[in-house]
Amino acid sequence: MGERIALIGAGAMGGAIGARFLETGNSLTVFDLDEARVAALVAKGAVSAPSAAAASKEADFVITSLNASRIVELAAFGKDGIADGAKPGTVIIDMSSIEPDATRKFAKMASDKGLAWVDSPLSGGAPKALIGQLTLMAGGEAADVERAHIALRHVASNYTHMGPSGAGQTTKLINQVLCGLGFLAVAEATQLALDAGVDAAKIPQALKGGRADSALLQEYLPRFAEKDYRRTGRIDNMVKDLNAVNDLARQTGTSMPMTALCAEIHRMLTAAGLGGEDQAAVMEYFKGAKEDFGA
Repeated sequence: MGERIALIGAGAMGGAIGARFLETGNSLTVFDLDEARVAALVAKGAVSAPSAAAASKEADFVITSLNASRIVELAAFGKDGIADGAKPGTVIIDMSSIEPDATRKFAKMASDKGLAWVDSPLSGGAPKALIGQLTLMAGGEAADVERAHIALRHVASNYTHMGPSGAGQTTKLINQVLCGLGFLAVAEATQLALDAGVDAAKIPQALKGGRADSALLQEYLPRFAEKDYRRTGRIDNMVKDLNAVNDLARQTGTSMPMTALCAEIHRMLTAAGLGGEDQAAVMEYFKGAKEDFGA
């Protein structure tokens, strides 16, 4: 018998997480304002709920996969939100990527209502969710993080308790620094290969196992070379995360010049109308550097 899980937010990421929960034999109730997203999971065996409160009523675990802290707050504590329906002791697992300060605030609000809150943002995207190989970084009380793993083991192969509430979200911001800079480095190198007449398709194999090798290189250099922009993530989501990184850097007094430049390039891409495109579309910046980008 699987777990009783409620899913609030069934977008590209939440939909993949929900599909994996169903595939691994769990009971899933889902709520999203987009009826088409809900219908896609219902077709796979989920049950639709009319509100976050209704979805949470019988769940032992409530998963949120949403786009911003204000949306998480509304879904969890607003009218007909999770807190209005969840039974005492329910573990709310926020898999959104939001600010650490907001997470700490929500954890306190949940605790005041007799609920547990675990921040567990992810790395790996929808493709890894579908095969249960997400990397998750968790924040919260140790006992709550351990309980959350009962559900999250179905979607993750790497699950690490990073510390108290907000520590998971802080670790995700560090992840985004590395990913944001990594995407730009691989895209820039790909453009140089193309301009220099090197067969870019051979580079991942040529560099495999060397110091320059990485998951980003292996997955994205072929996509960059082919201009394959099938969406698995969004440039404007990276902007959101890098803005949060810059806010945290100001709070901590950390100098991050490369990250600031990375954020600015992503903002330029968004301003040029590419915010809704996959991260692979950062190639347009380097291509455009030779073609009067943004004109």
